[in-house]
Amino acid sequence: MNKQDFKNILQDYAKDVIEGIEKSDFNALGDIVKMFLDAKERDATIFTVGNGGSAATASHICNDLLKGCGVCGHVGFKTECLCDSTAVLSCLANDFDYESVFTVQLKAKAKKGDLLLAYSGSGNSPNVIKVLELAKEMGLITIGFTGRDGGKLAKICDISVIAPNECMEKIEDFHMLYTHALSYSIQKALTEKYSEDK
Repeated sequence: MNKQDFKNILQDYAKDVIEGIEKSDFNALGDIVKMFLDAKERDATIFTVGNGGSAATASHICNDLLKGCGVCGHVGFKTECLCDSTAVLSCLANDFDYESVFTVQLKAKAKKGDLLLAYSGSGNSPNVIKVLELAKEMGLITIGFTGRDGGKLAKICDISVIAPNECMEKIEDFHMLYTHALSYSIQKALTEKYSEDK
């Protein structure tokens, strides 16, 4: 392959992502913004989960919600990524099994009315499905970002957004864009709210 071949591959990749973004469910994303803002009003915690690249995105949104959404001198969201502690994950996987690494944590930390945001490109990660099922039993609001046909995740969550693509790399691109769009929208809404409260 030559330089032009690589350029064409890269352009085709970007074009496919751009076309897919335009097909995304922005109504559902708007509903998720509202869910997050409502959670902040009632001092609820937003928990996040995912595996691999999805774990990185789950961690990233906690940064955006905690720090990025702390605007106009106000604190950001109460949020925690259940993927972030290597010690906890390896302990639970070793002493129980990998399917339980999120459920054990959620059971100990969450309460009714909290939110669980789950990322899974396939929508079928066993540990993600298991923790979503537990979250429903505990009375948490469940939100999912997935891809392909939505998998089991899309059927379990209270609301889900399916990245319209089959390629895992592109699905994860969609999820990161959705994550930043949510953070940006929340910042705008909170800035307006705090300005009106003065």
